[in-house]
Amino acid sequence: MRTGGEGRNGNTKRQTVRRELLAMLDGLEPGDALPSERRLVEDLGVSRPTLRQAVDGLVAEGLLERRHGSGTYVAEPRIAVPLTMTSFTEDMIRRGMKPGGRVLSFRTETAGARIGRRLALSPAEEVFTIRRLRLADGATMAIETLYLPRALMPGLRRDVLEGRSFYDLLRGAGIVIASGTETIEPTVVTAEEAAELDVPVHTPAFLFERVTRDEDGRPLEYVRSLYRGDRYRLELDLRPPSH
Repeated sequence: MRTGGEGRNGNTKRQTVRRELLAMLDGLEPGDALPSERRLVEDLGVSRPTLRQAVDGLVAEGLLERRHGSGTYVAEPRIAVPLTMTSFTEDMIRRGMKPGGRVLSFRTETAGARIGRRLALSPAEEVFTIRRLRLADGATMAIETLYLPRALMPGLRRDVLEGRSFYDLLRGAGIVIASGTETIEPTVVTAEEAAELDVPVHTPAFLFERVTRDEDGRPLEYVRSLYRGDRYRLELDLRPPSH
C-alpha cells in the first residue's frame, strides 16, 4: 500500500528532475538533442519512470519534443498568434521571421452548397480553391486552404501567389478588407497533413476558419488554416468594456 509520504517523495523527485532538465535546456539551442534516457538516468540518479514523467511534463509545455526513433530534442519556441485581421506574412514579418511557402494545389471549381453559403454565392458559381503550405524561417508552420470567388480576381494565377500575401494582392487590386469573422478550435493532424507539415500523425493543431468581407459586407474569402500546435500559442489583447 502506497503511503502519502511516498507520494510526496515521488513528487519531490519529479520536481528536482524538472529543475535539472530546465537548467540543462539553458545551455542548449532549439533542435539540440538531449542525452539518451540511460545517460540521464545515470547522471540524475533517478528511475526511468520518474525521468519520463518529468520529460512528459516539459513536452506538454512545448519545451521539448520527441521524435519517433530518434530521441528527445529542444523544441522551437512557440509563436504568439494575435487574433487580429492580419495575414500570415504580416504576422511573421512583425516577429522578425522570414515568411515563405508554396502552393500545394490551385483549382477552379463550382462552389457547392457549403462553400457557397460561406461566400454568399450560388452553388453553381465558380471559386478558386487554393492550398498553401506556410513557412517561417524555412520551417513548416501551417496549411492554408483558401476559397475565393473567381469573379473577384478572374486573372489570378498559381505563380502569382507563390511566396506572396493574398491580402497584399487584394490591396493591389483596390479591394478593401473591412471586417471578418473567425473561429478557432483544437484538432489533430491527419496522415496527409502530417506528411505535409513534417510532424507525427495526430499532432495537436489549431484550426482557424475565417471569412473576410469588404466595406459592403460582401465575402471576399473563406480560409481554413491548420496551425501546428507545437509551434503556436494564441495571444489576445484584453481591455475592460467601455461605459
